[in-house]
Amino acid sequence: MVATPAGGGKLWLFGGEFSAPNQTSFHHYRDLWSFDITTHTWERFDTKVRPSARSGHRMVMWKQYIFLFGGFQDTGIRTSYLSDLWVFDTNEYRWNQIEFSEHVQKPGARSGFSFLPTTDGLILHGGYTKTYEGKRSIGIGQALSDTWYLRVPVTESGLDLKGFKWEKKKKSGYAPTPRSGCTMALWAAKSMGVLFGGVYDDDKDEETLDSVFYNELFGLNLNGTRWISLPLKRKKKAGGGRKKKQKAAEAAAQAQKDEDEDMEDAERGSDAEDEADNEPKPWEVAAQKKLEEEEDDPNDPEKSIPFARYNTMLAVQRNTLYLYGGILETGTREYTLDDFHTLQLDKLDRFNCLKECIIENDNEWQGSDSEKDDDNDSESEGEGSQDGSKSGSESDEGEARDEGPMEGVELENLQLTDAELAAAEARRAQAEAEELRKRATAFLGVSTATNRTEEDINSTPQPGETLAAFFARTKEYWTMKAFTASGETNRGKELRRDGFALAEEAYQQYQPLLEEIVRIQAQAGLDAEELRAGGRAGGAESRNRR
Repeated sequence: MVATPAGGGKLWLFGGEFSAPNQTSFHHYRDLWSFDITTHTWERFDTKVRPSARSGHRMVMWKQYIFLFGGFQDTGIRTSYLSDLWVFDTNEYRWNQIEFSEHVQKPGARSGFSFLPTTDGLILHGGYTKTYEGKRSIGIGQALSDTWYLRVPVTESGLDLKGFKWEKKKKSGYAPTPRSGCTMALWAAKSMGVLFGGVYDDDKDEETLDSVFYNELFGLNLNGTRWISLPLKRKKKAGGGRKKKQKAAEAAAQAQKDEDEDMEDAERGSDAEDEADNEPKPWEVAAQKKLEEEEDDPNDPEKSIPFARYNTMLAVQRNTLYLYGGILETGTREYTLDDFHTLQLDKLDRFNCLKECIIENDNEWQGSDSEKDDDNDSESEGEGSQDGSKSGSESDEGEARDEGPMEGVELENLQLTDAELAAAEARRAQAEAEELRKRATAFLGVSTATNRTEEDINSTPQPGETLAAFFARTKEYWTMKAFTASGETNRGKELRRDGFALAEEAYQQYQPLLEEIVRIQAQAGLDAEELRAGGRAGGAESRNRR
């Protein structure tokens, strides 16, 4: 997603990935949308020429143009990484692919990289890719650390689509280690790109993947493409210089005193020498004391740094860095963060947390509030019955008196206006539509799960399957059901008729979900072949793609 201030402000969104709840089904989108910040409305732009469906790509806004590079596609057998470059003109609403010769130097296929606009072009850094040997479906992941510059050629009539050229930059300065999912924002006041976070995936073998997450801050000088580290600065304490000199003098005096005592012990042949060797030296005591003071210092700027993550959102306004959210993984769990921080880049003193994100260690469902309330009510009723039948009857009478006047009350009798009635109906319809979409999304994932029983597969229609196709696939199952239900007496046409009736009844139960799935896929802008490929896609490793 990219933003532009034109027309009061707009957000542009292309592609992305839909993942089923059980991580067994994936759909890649290829639709382009624009969100108007002023009117709070979405608008979709359909063009004949457009990039293929993908996820993990990056986009930048350069003047009136949106540049898109890379990403990946999951074909169900292996994950294919992309290296194509596209540009969308927001004035003419048209996509163009920028093609390069096979023999020229250019960035390799990747996803999860940093993409940054500059005055005259674009900066690309890092990312993640996989390489495959032969026909093997499991690839070896690789985090990248290369940096590229793309100069944007502009003529009087617009862009020169044949004049683009990639230039690989030499690594200089204090560069970040290889990583993906790191985000870079432009600090225009200093002509510098500011990079935060990221993750490094170590594919030790086909079954083991260790991930290291970062919360470091780096700067890339765009004039000379030189990297620098941006550590936070600790404030100096008032009078710290005098105190430091005084402590040093005291430590030196104490050291001299101990040395004199050691000399005296040596001359007397005392055994105190061995004991003195085991005692900590004054400078060791001073160093330990300083370390403890730093650990207990509530003003330590290091304690204000947001915890490690990848795919965070960054923006720089004047000299202030804004940092929001990201993704963190611990073991098999993935956490989507929503904390919000700011940092004065010209001071680098400490991060200011505007919104905290609390990660719950126990995410298991403990039951709904209504169930807890029901349990409490049951306990209360049990206690009431122990007190005697009189209290129980009084409670029943009280409930009857409370609920009596509400019987038969209709919405129209509440003296609502026509506008209020319409608003209430709209809210109800919206809630039903959202609930239907949640159920359809869950069903779409379950329908492609590999651990389903034969009973479940035969009794459930697949997304995109017509009634005729459903019955043709499961005819034997429904015929046997009909045969058992008839007491094993029906034969021939009657048996097929009863089997079809059972299949039709089951199909109609799932029809609202199937129709909603069709709408979801249509809105994704996928054609028939892409829908079939998306339905086959899946794999446990998808969680770690960047």
